[in-house]
Amino acid sequence: MKKAFRAFLMCLSMFTAIPVPGKVWDEEARPLMTLFLPVVGALVGGLWTLLAVLLRLWEPPRLLAGAALCAFPFLVTGGIHFDGYLDVTDAVKSWRDVEERRRILKDPHVGSFAVLAGVLLTVAQFALLASVKEEANLFALLLISTVSRTAAGLAVTVLRPMAVSEYAGAYRRGVKKGHAVTLAVLLALELATGFMLLGKYGFAGVAVVLGYGHHVWRAYRALDGFSGDASGYALTFAEACGIAVFALI
Repeated sequence: MKKAFRAFLMCLSMFTAIPVPGKVWDEEARPLMTLFLPVVGALVGGLWTLLAVLLRLWEPPRLLAGAALCAFPFLVTGGIHFDGYLDVTDAVKSWRDVEERRRILKDPHVGSFAVLAGVLLTVAQFALLASVKEEANLFALLLISTVSRTAAGLAVTVLRPMAVSEYAGAYRRGVKKGHAVTLAVLLALELATGFMLLGKYGFAGVAVVLGYGHHVWRAYRALDGFSGDASGYALTFAEACGIAVFALI
């Protein structure tokens, strides 16, 4: 039980900017971290939904509300997923061989492809969130955030990592097949619950899964393996897909 709690705190400190007191890292608990990604997603999504509810009650200008809702997921995660989106975009769009793509992936400099893709995604996400209908069910934001991280946890568990990835080595030796089954079942339950509780807004969860699957496979093929950056690349795009359905449905 203590190991599971440490895994949750490690996941929280690694994938969000939410302060976690004390030193929580425990290498033995590392393989359990993916099981807590959905919990972190629910926490981030819950805060995102709360912000949306407060903005609806306050009724600020729609552009201001859209800006706040657009910025929140980037700020609460410390930009970790967006950073992966930029890095992998540069690598994939270079159209070079695999080794050169991997070199570009690790290059600390930001390329023009990343800048353009990042600006376009942010502008689109802002415009969509500023256009959300008054009657829209705001709990779709909770669904989007939770489903995206459950999909990420499943990808981390089943996809072959790049040799230089943080998901290779000792981490892979600690992962059990049951983790993948648990995350797959949980993902299916989240999607089903989304439709049962949110009606048509449950399609936002489906859009997240499709968006994540498309981009994680694109990164996997381009880099010949999986990495944390590839997951951030797919998660950022997937959440934008979910937001698009949420705003336009």
